[in-house]
Amino acid sequence: MRTYTPRSPRLLVLSTVMLAVVGIALLGVPHGQEPPAAATATASRATTDPASAAAVTPARQPIADTAPSTMPTASPPSVPESALPPHGEGVAGDRAVQQNLEAAWPADLPAADEKQLLTAGRALLRADATGIVRARWPTVFPDSGGSVAPAFATTRFRIQAAIARRDGSPDKAVVHLVWAGTDRGGTFTDLRITDWHFTRTTKKGAATWTPQPRI
Repeated sequence: MRTYTPRSPRLLVLSTVMLAVVGIALLGVPHGQEPPAAATATASRATTDPASAAAVTPARQPIADTAPSTMPTASPPSVPESALPPHGEGVAGDRAVQQNLEAAWPADLPAADEKQLLTAGRALLRADATGIVRARWPTVFPDSGGSVAPAFATTRFRIQAAIARRDGSPDKAVVHLVWAGTDRGGTFTDLRITDWHFTRTTKKGAATWTPQPRI
């Protein structure tokens, strides 16, 4: 017959104390302090993998081109004052004015168009300055039906130079004129400048240049 031997009370007390210590230690750890294993692995991989870092780094934007435009304008360049003949030189200086205009603004129209435009531009300027035959262009000179005192004397009016060039479009042109004249007060002035603008229109299959009213 087996005899039962009771366990040592000291061993039971020691076991109870150890369990209590372990329980207290577990309760002292804040909830969620330990990061999940999956999240830790992802963060580690993101900091060590160059491909992952590049995926979250915004791409560098290209620098916008802010260079100013250098396209030429349709207006004629200014002729240097030193290249023009002295004021009051008369007809002898007109050739120099014409040459300087042509050199500053090279031809860009067909010869037939240029000839038509120059003829019309000279006639318009003469009508505007002297008041003669304004009725030929009623849309350009709305007051042509009445009596208009000429601003310049017919006998002292002279066109010194003239060129016809495109005005920003194949269907637009400008006639640039330099002229001299004596006004009603008797004052003579040369190297005056006047521009007449034209648009190309087609009537019955034929193209013609129509002058535009001056603004």
